[in-house]
Amino acid sequence: MGHAGKALKHVLETYSISQNKLAVTMGIARANVSRWVNEQRDPTAQGVVEIKQALQQLNPEAAKAFVELYLGDGTEEE
Repeated sequence: MGHAGKALKHVLETYSISQNKLAVTMGIARANVSRWVNEQRDPTAQGVVEIKQALQQLNPEAAKAFVELYLGDGTEEE
């Protein structure tokens, strides 16, 4: 568990986007974002798409970084 959560946490910190701001943009409870970021739960495939779409609205560079970190190229360090 947690690959999406790690990517999301990194992007939120790097681009100074709060969990609450992402949650509001997505129309979900902040607790859901917190669970993803803290690797307590993974988002569904649809959730990953919705995270990307919300990040795109907030900061297109953040959305791009999330996709790159989430999909990766298999060379990043664990």
